[in-house]
Amino acid sequence: MMVGPGRAHGHRNRLRRLIPRLLLLVFAVYAASFAIYLLQSQSHHESPPDPTPRTEARDGVGTPPSSQKPWPRLPSFLPWVSSRAPPPHTCEAYFGNGFSRRVDVLPAGRGGGGGWFRCHHSETLGSSICEGARVRLDPALIAMSRGGEPLEQVMGRAEEEELPKYEPGALQVEGPAAGRTAPLVDAGFLNDYVPTGGTGMHTMRALLESARVVPPGELHCSQWVEEPTLLVTRFEYANLFHTITDWYSAYVSSRVTNLPNRPNVIFVDGHCKAQLEETWEALFSSVAYAKNFSGPVCFRHAILSPLGYETAMFKGLSESFSCEGASAESLREKPDYEKTARLSEFGEMIVASFGLLQDDIMSSKKSNGLNVLFVRREDYLAHPRHSGKVESRLSNEREVYDAIDKWAQGLKCKVNVVNGLFAHMSMKEQLRAILEASVVIGAHGAGLTHLVSATPDTKVLEIISSMYRRPHFALISHWKSLEYHAINLPGSYARITDVISELKKILEGLGC
Repeated sequence: MMVGPGRAHGHRNRLRRLIPRLLLLVFAVYAASFAIYLLQSQSHHESPPDPTPRTEARDGVGTPPSSQKPWPRLPSFLPWVSSRAPPPHTCEAYFGNGFSRRVDVLPAGRGGGGGWFRCHHSETLGSSICEGARVRLDPALIAMSRGGEPLEQVMGRAEEEELPKYEPGALQVEGPAAGRTAPLVDAGFLNDYVPTGGTGMHTMRALLESARVVPPGELHCSQWVEEPTLLVTRFEYANLFHTITDWYSAYVSSRVTNLPNRPNVIFVDGHCKAQLEETWEALFSSVAYAKNFSGPVCFRHAILSPLGYETAMFKGLSESFSCEGASAESLREKPDYEKTARLSEFGEMIVASFGLLQDDIMSSKKSNGLNVLFVRREDYLAHPRHSGKVESRLSNEREVYDAIDKWAQGLKCKVNVVNGLFAHMSMKEQLRAILEASVVIGAHGAGLTHLVSATPDTKVLEIISSMYRRPHFALISHWKSLEYHAINLPGSYARITDVISELKKILEGLGC
């Protein structure tokens, strides 16, 4: 059928009118889509939506890829989160997850805003591990030195300059849309859950006291940290015993909050860089100083790690509680709240962080003779207020070491006397020496804190001067179930015959 010229002309006119309309519609759809894209991009830049908290993920389901270090497989690991909390003031409550009372300061998803904040309180330790989402830390509102400087650049700097003093709002958490800024917690909360205790300056309590809740849209940040991050304040950061209590507190905080990977660490202090920072970097995913940020920094998930003074390792020096070491295997078969494998688990964590949790160390310990590790005290420059001279705990230390070395050479069995000059050894070298030791001997001093990483068959001989009769290493040995011996001196001078006689008995027990 043919179409007449009139009708064909009408079709052409309608097409001419329709094409511009179609083009206009396509352009409008494109413009709207582009506008939505820009709005979403701008919103993501200023305050990205809060992802599902990493701590709620299970078995990797729904967990975004992480750049953080995974937890190593530890032979002594026991679950930290269970349906039943250990009874207060038991061994497990001291060393494990006694943080059983959860206090929701800002419940998640209530009243607007994407932030939340809660604390896990331990009646046993009188301490709390607090954590929150959409948390801001403003270095400009913290008075302290920059931190992380080389030691030689800050010699003579006072400790007061290195410890943080907070102005209101140094810590902020996004909360309900109240339209105003308000304190996160009151004095009653602090007294109940973060008491000062025996610490004259409680920096984590002071940080919480400075904290403010801000309405949605008011959390202005120069950058966002996406991965879980521990906020840590150190006091005696150059001393191995006190630093190990800080490491333990940070480790416990990570486990109690059920982090799927090893967190970042931010030092909220102004201490200079010290030798022990090497181990912080090995244990955790990254290390930085709060004052090194150029502006306010926001965290998807921040955890406030309690002071090292609040750990069982420190409280055991002044509080008496029943607690003895046991293997994780025995506790798996027969749980006992009066025993612990936590220090063994933690020691394995340190060892694994340096790649030393290997069977070849155990085999070499048995095949190359018996290693007697003599942990020595030597002069070294520790911190800006240090003279570089260590206080002698054994006045004839060199004489004792030389006598043991000479005596061991005449034995029928093979005994290697190892000169443990830890101050001039890398951490990996120190740990390897501890792991390979059949016997650890030394005067009372922080170097013996490495016993937390010793293998279960290690024997300990501590030489204790009359000025330093403190239970640090007898307790660690007990909590690790290590065989412990001590020689208590009337002063600081040890008789060679007494030391060799005690060491001989120990070696006989090892078949020598």
